[in-house]
Amino acid sequence: MDTGTERPVPLWAERAVRLLPLLALPVCLWRLPIGFDYLMGMDVEPTSLARWASVAYVGTLSLLTESAALLCRGLVRPWGEVVPRWVPRIGGRRIPPLAVVVPAGLGGLFLTWLLVDWALCVFQVAGFAPVPYTSVWWKVLAEVVSGLFVLWGPLVLAVTYAYHRRRRTVS
Repeated sequence: MDTGTERPVPLWAERAVRLLPLLALPVCLWRLPIGFDYLMGMDVEPTSLARWASVAYVGTLSLLTESAALLCRGLVRPWGEVVPRWVPRIGGRRIPPLAVVVPAGLGGLFLTWLLVDWALCVFQVAGFAPVPYTSVWWKVLAEVVSGLFVLWGPLVLAVTYAYHRRRRTVS
């Protein structure tokens, strides 16, 4: 697929990057009612935060999650290789590959660790305390949403590796 990058982007990497925001969206939508103390079938005490703080926290977390997923598009787009011309003082400069690979790789590793740890809680594995739900359907929905979200970190790592391979021999 021709995206205007220095070297061709593998089709699988392009598709994976398009998938990232869609993997994050269900969990972002799942969080929003929780900010308003609707616990999505979880049989737990509501947060002790003030309503505005809870809504602000959940809304900000959801916006940051989707922003991070969309930012991964730089791994398959020209603006991930060369600073756009409209950026003052540095526009048009080539971005060193490690300046992208290191933060994206660390982000992918962090997401993998965080999301697998979170999924262990949701799926009640490895001795984690189970999350009680008011019905089996709420539990299934939580597991589907969480299961999809767990793919985010490994996909970021895979696309980062593709970026690294594509840019490593270009001088």
